[in-house]
Amino acid sequence: MNAPSEEPHQPVWARNQKRRRGGGGLLGKLIAFIVLMAVFIFFAAPAVAFFGIRSAAEASDVAGLTRLIDYPAVRQSLRPQLDGNPAASAPAPTFMEDPIGAVRRQFEQATAPRAPDVDAYLTPAAIAALTRGEGRYASQHVDGGLPSPDNTNTGGPLPKPVYWSINRARMSVADEGGSETVFTFERKGPFEWKLVHIGLPDGAAPAAPVVGQSGRKGG
Repeated sequence: MNAPSEEPHQPVWARNQKRRRGGGGLLGKLIAFIVLMAVFIFFAAPAVAFFGIRSAAEASDVAGLTRLIDYPAVRQSLRPQLDGNPAASAPAPTFMEDPIGAVRRQFEQATAPRAPDVDAYLTPAAIAALTRGEGRYASQHVDGGLPSPDNTNTGGPLPKPVYWSINRARMSVADEGGSETVFTFERKGPFEWKLVHIGLPDGAAPAAPVVGQSGRKGG
């Protein structure tokens, strides 16, 4: 004969209800985990986009960079930062109005260094240098040239979060001297972010080398 059970006898409907409560708890934990993961991915997406840009730039993956960078917006953000001489855009004086000033302006234009090209900062090599914190000197990197021993796919410093919101995020990368290059990302979808602005460190931009046929520009 079977020994009597020490547990009180429960009807079938009570035992089924207990099982349903146990299954519901597991389902609730699974739903909570999915929600937490979705929130984490949502807020981590700009950082993922930053490292995706760095990786694609180091691999010269133009298609990958196009998916992660809004090139028209980034060009628009760089132009005013590269214009270090506002007087250069003013109309030149005529010889009749100011002959000395006209001659001086012609001389200044002839001897002035070539203005930096916005697209010199948007080649894969330059973008990779920007993500490493090289700032205004990133334009000196030419695709197809011999890589520097110090900058051969070594990754770079980790970005520091500067601003984070639902639709916009900013991260900065500093060089050894503390000069920061700021990257602004904008949300384009639930988990899609694109780079829309690059803030260069203060100072004059060095003249960029001429990009030949080996240089490839994104966007």
